[in-house]
Amino acid sequence: MTAARAPAQVLLESRQRDSQEKRARVISTVDAMKAKRETITFLSVARAAGVSNWLAYSAGMREHIEKARKGQAVTKAREQTSGSRASAASLATDLELAGAELAAVREERDRLKDAVQRRLGQQLHQTGAKELAARVNELQEANRDLEKRLADSEADRRGLLDALQEAQDDLIAAREALRNMMRDRNCPG
Repeated sequence: MTAARAPAQVLLESRQRDSQEKRARVISTVDAMKAKRETITFLSVARAAGVSNWLAYSAGMREHIEKARKGQAVTKAREQTSGSRASAASLATDLELAGAELAAVREERDRLKDAVQRRLGQQLHQTGAKELAARVNELQEANRDLEKRLADSEADRRGLLDALQEAQDDLIAAREALRNMMRDRNCPG
């Protein structure tokens, strides 16, 4: 049977485990940043590991981070002297050349765009006049057809109005005749 631990002992052990886990996270973060060739600083390590800045500067961690930073500085210096990494002047020249090439490409694009627009305008103008004349003729023919149908409809309407008037006159006459017949039947004599 194990002896019961005091709450203070449990708390101390928990803090020690937490501290060891955080220190291990800092070391693994530094190693990962070296592998990815990311710039190593105390602040970037602390943020990436999710620990406080104080822990990054604490004894044991400080030395590990400084060693990694010195290793990066040596690697960068070696790359620059060996020519495997471009110098700032070389990068500036490349950037300037790329800018000049981009300006030339934009100018050519604008020139070609203008040429296409002019050609398209000419094609629309040439075919547009013929098509426009044909469309005007179609619309005039359709308008004549609609005018004829309107005149026919107007004649039909007048005929229907005449027939309606005649039917109303007949209805009035039939009602009058019916009234007279009813009166004669109800009042003989």
